[in-house]
Amino acid sequence: MAGAYRASFDFLETVGFSAGFEPAKPYRSWGTEYVYVVADEPDFISLQHILVMVIEQEDGSLSEPFVTKHWRQDWRYEDTDLHEHVGHGIWQRTTLSEAQAEGRWTQAVFQVDDSPRYESHGEWVHYPTHSAWQGSETRRPLPRREFSVRDDYDVLVGSNRHTILPTGWTHEQDNLKAVITEGGDLDPERPFVARETGVNRYQRITGFDFSPGDEYWEATADFWALVRDAWAERFEAHDRIRFEARVDGDSMMMTLFGMAGDIAEGEPFDPEQSRQEIEALFERHVEP
Repeated sequence: MAGAYRASFDFLETVGFSAGFEPAKPYRSWGTEYVYVVADEPDFISLQHILVMVIEQEDGSLSEPFVTKHWRQDWRYEDTDLHEHVGHGIWQRTTLSEAQAEGRWTQAVFQVDDSPRYESHGEWVHYPTHSAWQGSETRRPLPRREFSVRDDYDVLVGSNRHTILPTGWTHEQDNLKAVITEGGDLDPERPFVARETGVNRYQRITGFDFSPGDEYWEATADFWALVRDAWAERFEAHDRIRFEARVDGDSMMMTLFGMAGDIAEGEPFDPEQSRQEIEALFERHVEP
């Protein structure tokens, strides 16, 4: 999964569960993305996605590259300690038995600011033509492509399939757009709004200049490691965590991106100062 890719993202509502349903406009986008290896151990692999985009402008010239830290995925072998999204900004610990975890890998997916998204478990199956992993069904927050434009559902309930091919890999999703109560249960009268299918294709490419992404990650990797550590400490200490992405109008994502951006632009990185600033931010946005 590591390396240079042209990544495309396609999502389509296929079924509606109410009278007069009209499917949302299909979502399509693409980007050039490099997947960096953060950790490569026998039982743990961490991969950081970073977008590097160059835009053709009206006069035909190319823009300066845009670099954006994208999502992260952590894979852990025979993992028994998972953290699953419940809804309303809450994640809680789920424990698998050793028998349930035997021979299986968990995939934990994180947002662009390293906040949690979902975690599921499944088994890799290998064929002469490809390798595939089918994950268990999980809840996850609204995706970034919809959380600012949709208010008719609360969580996605879905499963993922990853398929490794000679030319790259694919990420398929089967999602239900679900309505939940304040207590986190499915709404008894209208549990689902629609079904959605999605496929993300990662096609290996050569010849694209990802050096701006290399420079960003080299400059900011230690900063983002502190952010990951802050999350890991809280998940280790608490069985249940509530995360408020925005408090009093302040976005945790934008604050972290601003801090990382300053470092990428050449501001000296002071690990202790950054740790204190991150801790102060977590005190506002994350609570047991």
